[in-house]
Amino acid sequence: MTAPVSTDRASRTRPRRDDRTGGLRRGEGAAGWLFVAPVVVILGVFLFLPVLMALWVSFSDWSGRGSPLSSDVAFIGFDNYAELTSGQGLRSRDFGTALRNNAWYVVLVVPLQTALSLALAVFVSRRMLRARGFFRTAFYFPSVTSSVAITVLWIFLFSASGPVNALIAAITGGEGPNWFADPRGIVHLGLGAVGVDAAPAGLAEPGFLGISGWEWLAGPSVAMTALILMAVFTTSGTFMLLFIAALQNVGYELTEAGMMDGASGWQRFWRITLPQLRPTLFTVITLGLIGCWQVFDQIYTGTDGGPAKTTVTPAYLSYTSAFGNQDWGTGAAIAFILFVIIIAFTLLQRWLLRERPVSRRRIRRYQTRAQKNGDTA
Repeated sequence: MTAPVSTDRASRTRPRRDDRTGGLRRGEGAAGWLFVAPVVVILGVFLFLPVLMALWVSFSDWSGRGSPLSSDVAFIGFDNYAELTSGQGLRSRDFGTALRNNAWYVVLVVPLQTALSLALAVFVSRRMLRARGFFRTAFYFPSVTSSVAITVLWIFLFSASGPVNALIAAITGGEGPNWFADPRGIVHLGLGAVGVDAAPAGLAEPGFLGISGWEWLAGPSVAMTALILMAVFTTSGTFMLLFIAALQNVGYELTEAGMMDGASGWQRFWRITLPQLRPTLFTVITLGLIGCWQVFDQIYTGTDGGPAKTTVTPAYLSYTSAFGNQDWGTGAAIAFILFVIIIAFTLLQRWLLRERPVSRRRIRRYQTRAQKNGDTA
């Protein structure tokens, strides 16, 4: 039988709290808040307060004169939002047109720039490639150039008598389109080439936001197509750098093991390399979605929303509504609807790119294959 341990001895063996350490930690916390206080104040004054004020403006009838917090400004609830989403009136139709244009812009730009940037990253990361620094600089150079300068250059290249149409004429013998003056959708042009020139009966009536189904399916206009090509050209270099950094962290041991198992180059990329790029892929797609839904400067500099409003985007419509028509409530409402759209698409693609557990069927298949390989050996 062992004697019980005395209380004094137990108290001596129990670790004691160091008051000086606790005080030092409290002091470190206060010092940390002191250091970050200027940034918090700057963000609060120049970011959070303007966002809250813009949110208030979207629920008010502020005309742009005086303070939006004055007693002359009335609270009108969701009237600005209802006017945009009712599907009736010019404002709702313009908003629907802007959403249609921007939706096609997103659908084409995000996949193309992601695929191109990944392909460029794989190309310049090859160990056998010479002058890799030159290729990386050349591919990244358009991303560091001013978007205004790129837009002006693009308008010159895609003008009716520009180099692009001259190249088309030299290759095909025909004339190229008048890019920035052609409002026709490329899907409608393709359907017209096979004899479908009119809308079917079920797609001719006005639908969501006052836009008919035939108009929703028109595709980007010829002018918007030129802007889509410009966006892919200018943004792929930036995302290429992100993929290059991710590829450098991919374990070569796994790729070597795949080669020993007889996997082809495409199988190694699809089954080994690409799954390890999932976090970078999520980042690239998220940044691409945000940038595409917020496209503004190319429209403002290049087309002013024309021709026939086929390059108008929600960001540009918000600007013209607020600063051009002095309809600040509508402009702020468009901005917050766009914010909700961006959040929704970000959450959706995060769900699509989530980590999925391996199914039991696949586990059994791998176990069966491993057993066969073991029996063969």
